Amino acid sequence: MKSLKTLLLGAVALSALAACQPAANNDNATADKPASESAAPAGSLSGMKVDIPYEKFTLPNGLTVIVHEDRKAPIVSVGVWYHVGSKDEPAGKTGFAHLFEHIMFNGSENFDGEVFVPLESIGGKDLNGTTWFDRTNYFETVPTPALDVALFLESDRMGHLLGAVTQEKLTNQIGVVQNEKRQGDSQPFGKVEYAQLEGLFPPGHPYRHSTIGSMEDLSNASLDDVKAWFAKYYGAANTVLVLSGDIDAATAKPLVEKYFGDIGAGEPLTKMKSFVPVKEANQVEEMIDRVPNTRIYRTWAVPGRAERDAYLLDLAAGVLAGGKNSRLYQELVYKSQLAANVSAHMQPFEITSLFEIQVDMKPGASPEDVAKAEAILDGVMADYLENGPKAEELSRAQTASIAGTVRGLESIGGFGGKGVALAQGQLYAGDPNFVATIVDWQAKAGTADVAKASRDWIGKGYYQLTVKPYDTTYRTIATDLDRKKGLPEVGDMPSLKLPAIQQATLKNGMKLVLVERHTVPVVEVALQFDAGYAADAGAKLGTAKFTLSMLDEGTESKTALEVAEEAEKLGAEIGSSSNLDVSQVRLSALKPNLDASLDLFADVVRHPAFSDEELDRLRGRWLAGIAQEKADLMPIALRVLPGLVYGDDHAYSVPYSGSGTEESIKTLTRDDLVNFHQNWLRPDNATVFVVGDIGFDEAIKAVEKAFGDWAAPAVPKPEKNLGHVAAPKGNRVVIIDKPDSPSTMVVAAKLVPGTGAEDSLVLDTANDILGGEFTARINMNIREDKGWSYYAYSSTLAARGDRMWIAYSPIQTDKTVDGLKEMLKEISDYTDKRPATEAELDKMKDTRINALPGAIETSGDVMGDLLQNDRFGRPYNHAETLKERFSSMDLDAIRAAADTYLKPEGLTWVLVGDRAKIEKGVRDLGLGEVSFLDVDGNPVE
Repeated sequence: MKSLKTLLLGAVALSALAACQPAANNDNATADKPASESAAPAGSLSGMKVDIPYEKFTLPNGLTVIVHEDRKAPIVSVGVWYHVGSKDEPAGKTGFAHLFEHIMFNGSENFDGEVFVPLESIGGKDLNGTTWFDRTNYFETVPTPALDVALFLESDRMGHLLGAVTQEKLTNQIGVVQNEKRQGDSQPFGKVEYAQLEGLFPPGHPYRHSTIGSMEDLSNASLDDVKAWFAKYYGAANTVLVLSGDIDAATAKPLVEKYFGDIGAGEPLTKMKSFVPVKEANQVEEMIDRVPNTRIYRTWAVPGRAERDAYLLDLAAGVLAGGKNSRLYQELVYKSQLAANVSAHMQPFEITSLFEIQVDMKPGASPEDVAKAEAILDGVMADYLENGPKAEELSRAQTASIAGTVRGLESIGGFGGKGVALAQGQLYAGDPNFVATIVDWQAKAGTADVAKASRDWIGKGYYQLTVKPYDTTYRTIATDLDRKKGLPEVGDMPSLKLPAIQQATLKNGMKLVLVERHTVPVVEVALQFDAGYAADAGAKLGTAKFTLSMLDEGTESKTALEVAEEAEKLGAEIGSSSNLDVSQVRLSALKPNLDASLDLFADVVRHPAFSDEELDRLRGRWLAGIAQEKADLMPIALRVLPGLVYGDDHAYSVPYSGSGTEESIKTLTRDDLVNFHQNWLRPDNATVFVVGDIGFDEAIKAVEKAFGDWAAPAVPKPEKNLGHVAAPKGNRVVIIDKPDSPSTMVVAAKLVPGTGAEDSLVLDTANDILGGEFTARINMNIREDKGWSYYAYSSTLAARGDRMWIAYSPIQTDKTVDGLKEMLKEISDYTDKRPATEAELDKMKDTRINALPGAIETSGDVMGDLLQNDRFGRPYNHAETLKERFSSMDLDAIRAAADTYLKPEGLTWVLVGDRAKIEKGVRDLGLGEVSFLDVDGNPVE
């Protein structure tokens, strides 16, 4: 429902399946467990126990309630899972489950307003809802004292909704969902799913249509449809409620009875439980679309998520394409170099799951190349189906899967974590702790088990594009809740208390920062270097990010495949990343394997091989990534914007993704990487951060062993030009042509002081009121009032030096000019006719202060906070000062910051869309000089 702000980086591909659909979770299988013919233990993980303690009870109205106690932070995750999704939609009503999800956020009879408003004000996080084939869920994580508010809102929209649903709300959300569909359809490969579902499922199958639905069916949705849908499916007996976090069952039960006990059970329902349409012959289709490369999709319908075979097929996916040593990666990417990437995955659903292999050909691949790749794919599959997986292959897949499960269970809720696992286990298998069964199945699976499941299901034809009796004893119970009194009072909020931060200095002078978190047996390690994309200045663009990505592509003593294999055996994850200012190399290690994982990590950081062979392999995939950026609206804008606002000589004047240009990557050499490594990735330019299941003395010893003898080079550290950039005198407009695009990405940009500046918190708060939240002015106008876009936001993009402030929205093409005018109006009014109000500031202060207790729930949260503080030169206890700083913030300061930094003057407007349809209207607005660039930033007529 709520747009992810990471959309502005083009890093999140929204599935057409849901408003904000999380990745498929491997939480499936219920069939009895046959004996393995050849057991393959999951390496060092065989002794790890995966178990989620919980208590379950059912209200007299049929509502199933699951409670999991986790006291590591004073927050509670609330998840409401309705057993209804797009598979329950009749003909002519496609997209209705998802549309109804949107409507559920627009208020109920006793709180007729945007649900996000009170949830944000109490410090809620992970506020969202999703819809898919089998279920619709709503969730939020709130501070413990605010739990009553969340329960009131969830119960009010479950039992007291229809009186607040109006034709105006319905019409508005139809427009929003249709724009979400346009946005998804305009993405590269955005229309693939429609063809896949029709190719895989016969007429009458519940999965034959997409969850997003059709434009026509959405337009025809009526108010009577809303009421009938709600009455049929949104009853208590069709729902699972999960409370996870700072709560126990004894506390939860009276609260749930109070808020949910008077809600009716709902109608008796008939449900399809299984329908796996196995193909006897292959079906192959071809689609022509505006995409940067050829992609092969090969898909099978396989058992639903309540079947053991589904989980064995998940292991098969790991063997086939789960890493550099997997069969398909080796043959298609590593050896033949025909493909830029290959993946395999099992998507679990209730009545049938999907097993899919995806091959991304390199850009420019010829028909002969595609034919060769298909032949290789056929050969690998034939050999695998005949001989099955090898023991070592299966062991790696088991380790990777179980390690992923362990890591995924630290969080209490949101898009994943324990709350989701409990809900899905109950909803689909009748067992909240079903994840333990799944892990046991996987850990004990033998090669013969996986081979048989593979032959039974993916040995059949493929598609290439590539009901329980109604319980009549249900009843409601009387409660003393008076909903007319409105929202419950919120108790006193706890202050943010950071875990103890310990510091030390290694023998070579490197700083070590440690935070102990003994929640799961995992240790996170990060090396942060003062480098980043800004270090590309004077070098070939993309060098920083490319060098970091090459670190694990082989060392002086290990090949890339040996590095990958050792990491897989250890269950370790080594990754690298960069942003404008810093570069990071990170390790996630299982505690029993920490020493060996650190040895591998240090080898990767200190002794990269940068072999020409691996460089060329990565280069092909890198160029494919740049091509992908240049095919998508927001990434196109962010590739061009920095050069426009910073000018040619500034260190930030690089494509915002840091990927470089095709020209620079094509000419990148080993010497370029070696020089960058020597100049920037050095011990006197780095800090080591450790967070997790480890003590202080143990951490010092381990890190000292890995990095204590690493000596700095004699040459001085390089400098980066982060000087102040003068604002342009007038506004300007740049149009980048994207023919036939159904949306125009409208972006306004200017420079403001850096994230570490003294007044940055005030500026960020001023921005949040204008456009930084779902309920902020820009989004409430363009999305919620007009329905012209799926999202509309403004944001300050983090940077040490002057940073970009941007306002942005993908607006349907025929409303581009109107949408741009509304965006400009909101910006102008904010510093003139309608400045920030006391009520807006109070709401934002409440939102920010009340969210602080949940800001450090996971080890990843803590690590991220440490790295950010290091990047911007802030004390490590920076977050503990925020409550006082927010509390003392006054309206004069907010208005002054807006007047100083957010006036609509000196704006650079970048519009990425169909020039033929938008140019005249944009020119008529008279915003400033209009020019035209191509996707590489080159001038065009």
